[in-house]
Amino acid sequence: MMQTKLYDLIELAKEPSSERRRELLRQVTDLFFAGPEAHPPGEMALFDDVLTQLSSEMEEAVRADLAERMADTAAPPRRLLRGLASDALAVAKPVLTRSSALTEDDLLRVARTRGQEHLRAISLRVVVPEAVSDAIVARGDDATLSVLLRNDGAALSRAAHEAAVDRAAVNPDLHEAVVDRHSLPPDLLNEMYFVVEARLRDRILAKNAELDPAHLDAALASGRKRVAARDGALPPDYAKAEAAVRALKASGGVGPSTLAAFLRNGETTKFLVALSELADVDFHTARRILDRRELDALAIICKAADFDRSLFLTFAVLILGRDDNAMGRAREYGQLYSELPRDAAARTIRFWRMRRQTGDVAAA
Repeated sequence: MMQTKLYDLIELAKEPSSERRRELLRQVTDLFFAGPEAHPPGEMALFDDVLTQLSSEMEEAVRADLAERMADTAAPPRRLLRGLASDALAVAKPVLTRSSALTEDDLLRVARTRGQEHLRAISLRVVVPEAVSDAIVARGDDATLSVLLRNDGAALSRAAHEAAVDRAAVNPDLHEAVVDRHSLPPDLLNEMYFVVEARLRDRILAKNAELDPAHLDAALASGRKRVAARDGALPPDYAKAEAAVRALKASGGVGPSTLAAFLRNGETTKFLVALSELADVDFHTARRILDRRELDALAIICKAADFDRSLFLTFAVLILGRDDNAMGRAREYGQLYSELPRDAAARTIRFWRMRRQTGDVAAA
């Protein structure tokens, strides 16, 4: 019975009037939805042919209405659906964001060929397969990447997460989306510590405090190779400073007070070598903290190493140097030091120690 009605409507398709053909499209669409949820194969093929042909002749607004109706259909005509997904954004968006009938291959085809607005529409889906997410990361601009990262239903590979972190390192607009990413590997999360603002650093510390020890060990193992590749060159006086510090250590002469003396005397490399030894972090991390005067990061190191608060404050004043408000800022960081949970500091420092462990393996 339905096929008879459909053939009758197909005969009407010979009408040249665009208004008549628009009405015909509506009737065929109504007939499709009036039938069973799963049309027989032959009947579905007829619907697919007719709807695809008729919709291609209609203006965008009509195609957009059709896409809205098809977006939530469990079994829409396949060729029609793929055509709607690749259409102009107003047509494609409801299908790309909502249709469960689009396959991974369908989504990949759009992600690899269409523009940023189509990529953002795909990024809003309840579930985005890993391969599709990776294609979006590869082709998407930062605005698109931000939409994808904020969707916890989007699965990203390790490589895609690394690419997101690399891009966030040079674009503050991505910082929050990356830090708040539920599935971001912990070692990559901690790479963000040195580039984000204070409120986001607090979120990183909070996540570290909640991290399961087993997950922490796995994350450390995953990040070692990436971290090793990023270590910078050593300063010219490194070998001499390292020899001096090791000589002092052998004679029992390296302690917290020695660190303060190195800073006062302007022996920066010796200070960094000694800090690396006593706090068990790598030289490059210690150097970055000192160069950027990252006192909150220094507080984490000192807390994890169980240094006295007074020693940390001494470091803070010496590092701030000629800063007009050195004492005021030191007090502020002293409060931070007091409130910082040692457990959170210890978990965070393990990611920074990852660099030292990698360097030791390379030297062995």
